[in-house]
Amino acid sequence: MKIDCLKPFRNLINSIQIENKNLAHIICKLIPNQCPFESEVRIFNHLLFSIPPLCKLNPLYEEVIALRFRALCFLADNCSENISQYC
Repeated sequence: MKIDCLKPFRNLINSIQIENKNLAHIICKLIPNQCPFESEVRIFNHLLFSIPPLCKLNPLYEEVIALRFRALCFLADNCSENISQYC
């Protein structure tokens, strides 16, 4: 049996209801629309180490992206706002 110690945090993020225009804007500004890119650190053309895409390091990435999506949907559907600035 696998124990998910992050389940309370997953449930917390998933339970956030977007019902406020200002909250939706804040969420869309704080959460980037794409996973930050991976990079390599090199000195004199020798690879020292690689940094993986940061989304792979975040165990709550799916929940955070779903929260951003709900905020975008709220702005577009309920507030009839143009969300292209967040895409």
